[in-house]
Amino acid sequence: MAAISPGSPSALRTLNRSRVLEVLAAGSDVHQAELARMTGLAPATVSNIVRELHDDGMVTTVRSGRRTSVRLVRRSGYVVGIDVGHRHIGVAVADTDGTILGEDFRQLDDPVTASNTLRRGRQILDGLFARTGVDAEDITAIGVGIPAPVDRAGFVGSPTILPGWVGAHAADLVGAELGVDAPVTVANDANLGALAEHRFGVGVGTQNMAYVKVGAGVGAGLIVDGRLLTGANGTAGEIGHNCYDEYGEVCRCGNRGCLETLVAAPQVVSLLTATHGVATLDELVHRATAGDRPSVRVLQDTGRQIGRAMADLCNLINPELIVIGGELARAHEVLLPSIEMIIARTAVPAAASDLRLSVARFEGRAQLIGAVAIAVDCVSVMFK
Repeated sequence: MAAISPGSPSALRTLNRSRVLEVLAAGSDVHQAELARMTGLAPATVSNIVRELHDDGMVTTVRSGRRTSVRLVRRSGYVVGIDVGHRHIGVAVADTDGTILGEDFRQLDDPVTASNTLRRGRQILDGLFARTGVDAEDITAIGVGIPAPVDRAGFVGSPTILPGWVGAHAADLVGAELGVDAPVTVANDANLGALAEHRFGVGVGTQNMAYVKVGAGVGAGLIVDGRLLTGANGTAGEIGHNCYDEYGEVCRCGNRGCLETLVAAPQVVSLLTATHGVATLDELVHRATAGDRPSVRVLQDTGRQIGRAMADLCNLINPELIVIGGELARAHEVLLPSIEMIIARTAVPAAASDLRLSVARFEGRAQLIGAVAIAVDCVSVMFK
């Protein structure tokens, strides 16, 4: 079993490319030197990105003397991706090839109703329309990820950390609040993280993988034989509610000792409150990196707990790759060795001997990228 380091250079290239595209989307012809100034990127970096975009047919270039003008090739229609979290919302506008032209993330006050969250999303979307030059009438599909199971009929099930959504027809709710006349597809956020990493991230080329999101909640997206596994009622991958301590803490799902009660980010941080006071996850990770023994111990124990669940997952679906995402992935330097050790100790050897373990390439953006991907898929189906 081999661990993989984060794909940060690739993630940086993707981010830089998005910055260039956002500037081009907001205007007409832009000189390459102006692109460097407006994006804050080095001229050589901009030159390489423009060359790649030109080769991909996404921009045209005209050279006049020593200056090169760059123009975005406008395609027919655009899509919107939305990532709804417990305490955040992310929105992106992309073309129908899936290239993100602009995106924005905002933190939310807790608790927030579904309607208020989506109204905030519309405010963000209006800002992106202004920045990218895209109009609401140009949107051909919307993809949305939420931390909850969504059944085949489109209704939100339980358990979820977004109780205001339970029982709602998610697509109808999103459509009514956003007020954009376009088809809406809503999916579980861990499934979208799996989709993003499988198509564009560390999972490219794999046929069997799991994306495990560990944040305010815990869930997994499963790719089996190259396809996303959702199950009969959309609840495949709800590993956060597997029981590991029958007499443990009561979970929001009604059971006790669920994995989520042991390894979700708020629970992990709370373990140090008595000795370190109230802290954030970033502070915990910083202390662990600096060698603080209690912080290291808490993260190692958390990794071992996650490792038990991952060993069970290996025995069930025999993945080639397990990707750790969500907030807790920031602690990957401590978590991954502990996870790897427990998988090697407790999984069936044949189920884990060739397993690769990796932190997510897209970190906090995986769900948003996955939301864009399902919107693009919707457009592809409409125009087949």
